[in-house]
Amino acid sequence: MTTPYVPSPFKAPDELPDNTAFWQAAREGQLLVRHCKSCGKPHWYPRVLCPFCMGETEWKSASGFGEIYSFSITRRAGPNPFCIAYVKLDEGVTMMTHIVDTDLDSVRIGQRVKVRFADSEGGPPVPVFAPV
Repeated sequence: MTTPYVPSPFKAPDELPDNTAFWQAAREGQLLVRHCKSCGKPHWYPRVLCPFCMGETEWKSASGFGEIYSFSITRRAGPNPFCIAYVKLDEGVTMMTHIVDTDLDSVRIGQRVKVRFADSEGGPPVPVFAPV
């Protein structure tokens, strides 16, 4: 059995005027997703304009739950193996992230996960996911 992966601090993300609310919510342990005010569709990667209808968007709280859509485990790129995955949130959007706090050999497509927030180097915490 391998040791569960817990990432070292990530590089600090850029905080810009259009994503300040996202990073502030992350500091409070809350995941936000952009939704269109016109068509109502959620989308990821966050944009000020809806990628479906070009309407204005707003931040809404996400449940933080989802399932692994696809993943890749890297074992030779550094001192510690890690898992990068696409997680489809219950809200319907898919985001790229890390899978943490688990034996990497147990990661599976369709596995239920919940958001957690990992430290970054001098910036806000970043969303990562762990099995439920």
